[in-house]
Amino acid sequence: MSLRAVADFKVLGESDDWIVVDKPAPLIVHPANGKVEPNLLGGVEILLSYEMENGAALSIITRLDRETSGVVLIAKHRDAARVLCRIFEKREAKKVYRAIVHGWPMEAAWRCDAPICRAGEVGESDIWLRQTVHPSGRGCVTRFEVERRFERAEGKFSLVRCFPESGRMHQIRVHLAHTGHPIVGDKIYSGDGSAYLEWTRTGWTGSLEERLLLPRHALHASRLAVPWGEREVAWEAPLAEDLREFLERGVVSGEGGD
Repeated sequence: MSLRAVADFKVLGESDDWIVVDKPAPLIVHPANGKVEPNLLGGVEILLSYEMENGAALSIITRLDRETSGVVLIAKHRDAARVLCRIFEKREAKKVYRAIVHGWPMEAAWRCDAPICRAGEVGESDIWLRQTVHPSGRGCVTRFEVERRFERAEGKFSLVRCFPESGRMHQIRVHLAHTGHPIVGDKIYSGDGSAYLEWTRTGWTGSLEERLLLPRHALHASRLAVPWGEREVAWEAPLAEDLREFLERGVVSGEGGD
């Protein structure tokens, strides 16, 4: 099992000011490091080619990691981008993610406010992107709710709703790992990061599949709501197919705190 990046996305909503899409994994949101590969921004530019020819200037407002699927909000012009960025800066946007994690959390709901910084700033790290919980880090808060507990041959797992109240890099992934329930398939945070280093050297292998279970981390941006004019607008993306399949192959052992 492996994942191939394809600029294949679904439009969830559109206006003169923004377009909202459901991004698959492992599609990257925009080109990076000069590498030529399918990317979400390029795909949306093609979709909106008429508007691009007439002055549209796209700005990605909610950036997702390559391996995170789900809702992405894109402004169509600079004025809309400024308004939307202010909404997020004032923390008026409401974001909900769903994650499949290892283990069964003891509580049906909990809150993590552990500060986060780049691991290389407080110690040695072979992974430049890796973040870590540390007293010198920047404050951030994530709330979690258990949606479902289930079992598979590999062990116990939970489907968890995640409500980030801030937007630090890898915040949800770090907080879940910190509380003892790393996300399934997370190459960086489900262990010491050795799986990520191996993956960069060898690509996806049977050994990595046995260790990680999924070729990407099981995190999905499921809902986004923002105030717009006199009302709130919201968009939802159903759980990605690969994550649904992982769930369906498990035996449900209860929902929430049951």
